Amino acid sequence: MDCKRESDNPVVASKPNLNEEQAIKLAKTLFDLEVTRVKSLPSYDDQNFYIQVCCDGSAEFAEFVMKITNGEDSKNEELIKAQTYVMMLLHKEGLPTPNPVLTNTDKIMSLETIGNGPVPQKHMVRLLTYLPGTPAAKIVATPNILFNIGRMAAVIDETLTKKFNHSSKKSFDRGEYIWNLSNTPLLRKYVHAVKEEGLRDIIEGTIKDFETRIEPNLKHLRKCINHGDLNDHNILLEKTESVEHDEYKVSGILDFGDMSNGYYAFEVAITIMYMMIESNDPLHVGGYILAGFESLVPLTTEERDSLFTLVCCRFAQSLVIARYSVLHCPENEEYLMITARTGWKHLMNLAKTGKEAVEKIWFDTAKSYIAERHC
Repeated sequence: MDCKRESDNPVVASKPNLNEEQAIKLAKTLFDLEVTRVKSLPSYDDQNFYIQVCCDGSAEFAEFVMKITNGEDSKNEELIKAQTYVMMLLHKEGLPTPNPVLTNTDKIMSLETIGNGPVPQKHMVRLLTYLPGTPAAKIVATPNILFNIGRMAAVIDETLTKKFNHSSKKSFDRGEYIWNLSNTPLLRKYVHAVKEEGLRDIIEGTIKDFETRIEPNLKHLRKCINHGDLNDHNILLEKTESVEHDEYKVSGILDFGDMSNGYYAFEVAITIMYMMIESNDPLHVGGYILAGFESLVPLTTEERDSLFTLVCCRFAQSLVIARYSVLHCPENEEYLMITARTGWKHLMNLAKTGKEAVEKIWFDTAKSYIAERHC
């Protein structure tokens, strides 16, 4: 059970619980693969397995990730199809995204009845190419790394907005999807899970800021398709041999499950928020992310003005839903509370520092970084 769902009660998704033997069997049945190594990977509400297969007649091996979608999301075939075609497009455009492997019947995915509980459920199964690299969460994020991540966010949004025209794209109109920043006011349904009065007051203040500063001005923000979850576990980095600016490159973008129609400003804010989580210099993170994003997609005055509130809103979403989810899924507390370890501190610091002061740090940092980069 988990929380990332469109319904009124977010704790409705049924997370798969396959063992390694079942994963090996699926790989053989659906993709005709003889698996030599399998390993379960961390995941939020789906289940992922690392799959290794020996290549015929050589000592080399091929690597894949088998993704088994939770039972609730598996009901929305059009949405999963749209997410998969997005990966295919971005891969074709040269971006470091997983590419689906076709089943034995030449399909990009297969709906399978799997017994992982008293009642068997249907789960969508896909096999994706494995991407090399280290999660950004395990590497100290330098200004250059943050710039590259910000630029990659812009490349993704710009590519999808201009080139993704598949008939399934209508699935990205996700209504009351709790993780779309447009739905920040829906947090009021779940804020009771936050027991501390002071923290609840900060969340309520953030929601009110959204309703007064963002909601009336959404018409002034440019729309696009958002990845929606560029956190430091969904971004892979690989060291380069260059001695120039880019000591690391983005080698992988993972997890397209939170995609929805949104705005360029949303993607920037989401990326800033997640990159702040483990940073030793969190207030300057936004400047480097912004510099990277604006190197491809310069923001308008209205979009820049929205960023502070939107970053706070994403913190609020992550922190409130984590607390709510733990009430219903205590066995998954360690994973659910990753953001909360430092998130409350960051949100409180943003509120204490204030919009004007934080914006000055961000905008000055972006400006000086670009000036130094061009020297």
